[in-house]
Amino acid sequence: MSSAPLAPAEVAVIGGTGFYAFLDDPSEHVVDTPYGAPSAPVSVGTVAGRSVAFLPRHGPHHDFPPHAINYRANLWALRSLGVRQVLAPCAVGGLGATVAPGDVVVPDQLVDRTHRRVGSYVEQGACHLPFADPYCAQLGAAVVAAGGPLAPRSGGTMVVIEGPRFSTRAESQYYAAQGWDLINMTGAPEAALAREMRQCYTPIALVTDMDAGAESGEGVGQEEVFARFRANLEGLTRLLEDTIARLPDPEGCSCSTWADGVELTYEVPGLVTGPRA
Repeated sequence: MSSAPLAPAEVAVIGGTGFYAFLDDPSEHVVDTPYGAPSAPVSVGTVAGRSVAFLPRHGPHHDFPPHAINYRANLWALRSLGVRQVLAPCAVGGLGATVAPGDVVVPDQLVDRTHRRVGSYVEQGACHLPFADPYCAQLGAAVVAAGGPLAPRSGGTMVVIEGPRFSTRAESQYYAAQGWDLINMTGAPEAALAREMRQCYTPIALVTDMDAGAESGEGVGQEEVFARFRANLEGLTRLLEDTIARLPDPEGCSCSTWADGVELTYEVPGLVTGPRA
């Protein structure tokens, strides 16, 4: 394990510990950030001929519950390595008939219902993030085009709740009544922080269960979620490999260019902040 120099990485995967195996020749690096320590040392290796960083969102042994993850440190650490594209596999619950357990969805909208998390790098001044479309359309299209046995589908709204508890039945029924499709505990503020770091970001959502409000007597438990995710780990790994092989060039993507000419009041590592000519 080393602290410097850090190997540059083009792409990052933020996911569960089971994804370690998909990196070729990985090395671990400790990254210090202005926001404290990230969830774990960052592993850097190769996938499909590209330099890829991997960071376990919850820590190497699932140390951090969703509300206690240091999201700001995680995204800053990845950007400090040069990462401009982030793939974020995650477990989600289904909220209606549009999805079923085992589906893989690339959502295009986000509803943030978290309330205890620091959701921005902005701590002073006027710097407002445009976020109407929270995910990178180019990355999402690359995931869907990768296909494979999991056959990812495009589109849908993911609501992110605080956790770590699951929803009550009334809450679940309310979310479904809004027309939202998926429910998750880690997608916010991760997506917004990636955009503030001028990174392309897309979740890859595996439906592990139908949320509590589906029918009377049904609900969701931790073991069900973990078991479904483990059962699909091989397919998700293949999907990531195929996606990384076909990722578009991030140059010129609006996920980064939104900040051109904007006086950022926080540091984006490797970039000069402030107005651009």
